[in-house]
Amino acid sequence: MKRVLFLLMITLIAGGTMAQPKARRQQQTQQKAGQKQSQSQGMSMRARLMFPTAIDMPEDVVWRRDIYREIDLSKDANGGLYYPVEPMDREVNLFTYIFKLALNNYIPVYEYRLDGNESFSDSARVQMKTVLDNYHIFYEEKDGKLRVENSDIPSAEVKLYYLKESAYYDQANSSFHRKVLSLCPVMLREDDFGGEASKYPLFWVKYSDLEPFLSRQTVMTSNLNNAATMSMDDYFTLNRYEGTIYKTNNMLGKTLAQICEGDTTKLTAEQKRIEAELKAFEENIFGDKHRKDSLDSIAKLDPRELKAAKKAKSKGTARSSSARVKKSKPAKSSSASSGTARMSVRRQRH
Repeated sequence: MKRVLFLLMITLIAGGTMAQPKARRQQQTQQKAGQKQSQSQGMSMRARLMFPTAIDMPEDVVWRRDIYREIDLSKDANGGLYYPVEPMDREVNLFTYIFKLALNNYIPVYEYRLDGNESFSDSARVQMKTVLDNYHIFYEEKDGKLRVENSDIPSAEVKLYYLKESAYYDQANSSFHRKVLSLCPVMLREDDFGGEASKYPLFWVKYSDLEPFLSRQTVMTSNLNNAATMSMDDYFTLNRYEGTIYKTNNMLGKTLAQICEGDTTKLTAEQKRIEAELKAFEENIFGDKHRKDSLDSIAKLDPRELKAAKKAKSKGTARSSSARVKKSKPAKSSSASSGTARMSVRRQRH
């Protein structure tokens, strides 16, 4: 009986040792897969951190204003974002760069809603295949991957951008900032009858998702000096773009065109008024710059004006002193008259 039990125990131990390597192999395979996934995520995160990232806007700012601008690429200040229309070596324009990043799933894109407001929730995320189908962009699909030739990317038709920026005052370091929050490429397409081109906003992109990649791409900043370039990230961070305001965040959710009821004169005046408000706030954060110490105003005077001011001051002091002398003379005469009166009384007594 004891021998039977002994043989049974040996059998169980042997079976356990035979099964153990298989279990270990499965566990090691799972661990390796998890390590590879974490390493790939870590590499992508390190790749993002290799480039300088923009400072996030604090949530507890005391003053902030969100503004939507229309960036026209036909203007000289924005022309560097449009050319080259088709990629030339490593040079690509902004839309081609965004398009390829989204096509390869490096950045997410979000739908442009009918009200014009952006939403960056998961439900608002759009697949690039949907964008390609909606706007009739030719593509090929192989093994679940989308491929679009450079000549089929409609970068020549994207001549506008909607840009949302936030102007805010950071009380932590007493500074004023303008930060880009999101971008929306707008495609201009003419109809079959050759009329005015219609606007087709494609999708919204969060600037925080796009910013690490913009540090790798340069943009030309001068027509006179072709060596004057900077990274696209610096271009947006330094607010080198120019754009007209078409909307601000307001409680009614209306655009400026709706507020001005389509009157172009009122619209232009309203745009100028908002720009002037932003400029005045930025310049007068620390008080009115014109109301400073009198020494500052004297230091800025021209030498001739300073000499004239000294002469005027000396004349003023001379006049005031002569006036004091004139005022004191009647008192002296009155004392003298009183003295002569006393002398006459004495003579009468003798």
